[in-house]
Amino acid sequence: MSRLESTFARLKQEGRAGLVAYVMAHDPDAEHCSEILRALPNAGADIIELGFPFTDPMADGPSIQRAGRRALEAGGSLSNTLALVARFREANATTPLILMGYLNPVEQMGYATFAAAARQAGVDGAIIVDAPPEEDREVRTALASEGLPLIRLATPTSDAARLQKITDGAAGFLYYVSLTGVTGARSVAADEVKAAMTRLRRATDLPIAVGFGVREPTAAAAIARVADAVVVGSAIVDEVAAAIDAGKPHEAPARVAAKVRELSEAVRSARIGVEA
Repeated sequence: MSRLESTFARLKQEGRAGLVAYVMAHDPDAEHCSEILRALPNAGADIIELGFPFTDPMADGPSIQRAGRRALEAGGSLSNTLALVARFREANATTPLILMGYLNPVEQMGYATFAAAARQAGVDGAIIVDAPPEEDREVRTALASEGLPLIRLATPTSDAARLQKITDGAAGFLYYVSLTGVTGARSVAADEVKAAMTRLRRATDLPIAVGFGVREPTAAAAIARVADAVVVGSAIVDEVAAAIDAGKPHEAPARVAAKVRELSEAVRSARIGVEA
């Protein structure tokens, strides 16, 4: 089994949802980001989602846009993101790590080159937010040839016909973007997610992770009661920004770990005492 498959199997056995923690590669810089990555599993992250910076992040809200700018100013790139993954793997061989970003840097590197480099670095899959099913064949095929899934996105506006296209060829897990708009724009309504889960589970047997609009432990717990995993990004990268704003970037790893620990505790306890 892959690291992703093993993790979702373990979560199912434990009767709980997982926490997917998003951070931006090279934010605030390579060294501190490396420390953040090492801290995430111990803080309770079950899966890591590592963004690679891009100059035109159209799906990202202000928090992640700012994180991307900081990363680019610090020398971040797709190649350097893969180097961070390889460094992370020197100390951690078990926590799944997914890359998330945009197609342009991948296309510039070359699909086959990217896929091979990702596998060698220790990546467990990729989310390319601006590559819809109609346009992802080349990158999906390249990743599949290296045993890596291209993780597809579904949204509240994905009707039954669209879901069929999304799930055809999907692998790893299905990422449900719970809100229309950009990341971190507003909070998600748990009752809307619960209704969406019923619809999505009719369309796929893949685990379903829910992201966009999850910032606080109470919201994370509510989503964890109905989804297989909860994705949190903006609230985590905001901790990096807070450390920088305080003139103490060296405190970013500790701040991130504290936030992730708080979220993880909420996710892990969400189903305790709740009838199935």
